[in-house]
Amino acid sequence: MIKIIDQLSEFAGRFAAWMFFAVGLIITYEVFMRYVFTAPTIWVDETARIAQIWAAYLAGGFALKHREMIVIDIAFRDTKSTLRKIIETFSLLVIIIFCAVAAWYGYELWLKATLKGHTTDSYLGTPKWLTHASIWVGFGLLLLQAIVEIIKVWTIGIPDKDVLDGAH
Repeated sequence: MIKIIDQLSEFAGRFAAWMFFAVGLIITYEVFMRYVFTAPTIWVDETARIAQIWAAYLAGGFALKHREMIVIDIAFRDTKSTLRKIIETFSLLVIIIFCAVAAWYGYELWLKATLKGHTTDSYLGTPKWLTHASIWVGFGLLLLQAIVEIIKVWTIGIPDKDVLDGAH
């Protein structure tokens, strides 16, 4: 199960990176169309926004898996100490609680938008469930990855590379 969630977070993070790259390309296209041909598009703004939202939420589990979130360990630098493991577990539990609340209410928001057929007030009229789904999917993935990280803290341990690389 740990391996599956790790792979899912890895895939989601890499997919998010490609989505950010695609956003850059379509915004460049829009700038070119608008200022060179004086023919702005109606789809780039909303498409880029949707992709950015999804990419940001999908990247959370990847960032946690690779220990790239903000960590302050001035007082607890010894990664092998029990106190550091307890502090690490507490931080991950805070993430889990936040993610559970966000995923719960995000799911309710998505369900409401889906059942009522809400759309954006733009030319495209994109269904709002498309962006609302990113909340519960992204936070759900981050929640699962946080659970996996707690298991890793107590079985594998905290990687020493964090201290050596100056990640904090």
